[in-house]
Amino acid sequence: MKKSALNINLMLGMIISCGFLANVNGEELAYVSNEKDNTVSVIDVEQHKVLRKFEVGQRPRGLVLNHDGTIAYLCASDSDSIQIIDLVHETVVGDLPSGEDPETIALHPNGKTIYTSNEDDALLTVIDIATRQVVTQIDVGVEPEGLAVSPDGKLVVVTSETTNMVHWIDTQTYQNIDNSLVGARPRSAKFSHDGKQLWVSSEIGGTLSVFDVNTRKIIHEFGFEMAGVHRDKVQPVGVELSRDGQTAFVALGPANHVAVIDVSSMSIEQYLLVGRRVWQLAFNHDQSKLLTTNGVSGDVSVIDVVKRKVTHSIKVGRYPWGVVVSGAP
Repeated sequence: MKKSALNINLMLGMIISCGFLANVNGEELAYVSNEKDNTVSVIDVEQHKVLRKFEVGQRPRGLVLNHDGTIAYLCASDSDSIQIIDLVHETVVGDLPSGEDPETIALHPNGKTIYTSNEDDALLTVIDIATRQVVTQIDVGVEPEGLAVSPDGKLVVVTSETTNMVHWIDTQTYQNIDNSLVGARPRSAKFSHDGKQLWVSSEIGGTLSVFDVNTRKIIHEFGFEMAGVHRDKVQPVGVELSRDGQTAFVALGPANHVAVIDVSSMSIEQYLLVGRRVWQLAFNHDQSKLLTTNGVSGDVSVIDVVKRKVTHSIKVGRYPWGVVVSGAP
């Protein structure tokens, strides 16, 4: 090997090692999928800046971390695969079979099973990570999108955008045990941390439905109104719930706001102005910050959760879609 090549390799090794050591020492890194650029942006959450980008498959959207935050699973929708990303080296190291056009993804609490929705085929695909094999595919409604697994791992739910339903599926038998009607074009689903509630956003309906998981009945439904924002612009998508169960945050799409909801009173407390067409949300680990992906403006907004204030805007790639945070325990 030539001396110059050796020096370059040594420098790259040092960069990778330093990045990894910083991460295990408490650095929080956010990973944002850029749908139009086929890249993932890496953000230093504390410094509010993009450190670098790396290339992935075509039209990256949903992503999820494994339990120790060393691996990310990414829906490369137009590549028809779920890519396995080694976050230490920030490289794609393999893929999982996903069926056509995977868009969203969920990981079972056991860390061994992944679920993905196949929008074009009206299927929920169940994948075993260790063997990289499809376990089964389950027929659901037309254009399945949102996914969530209950904290006890007994249920996986999928929303179907055209059927306007939530499908409740037993993770042991793979049987669809119930179907619940919601507002038009349901997009995201999120279980509360205690597993007692399920929150489902309906984009075209402009509503947010809260279910009692035991009865699988809607116990509350939100509509959203903001001064100066036309009703047609209010299109709820991403939902995040605080760990203490007190607060919910809802991304309102082209309304360019995040709604803040008091869970105990089921009331909307305020709206926070973020970037254009806000899609998805993710907390950092102590939930002091909430990150939003803003598709049209191509940036990430950082919300101070305690102050309920947007503090930073971080420019990323074109049409940021998904976001996860790894690093600090």
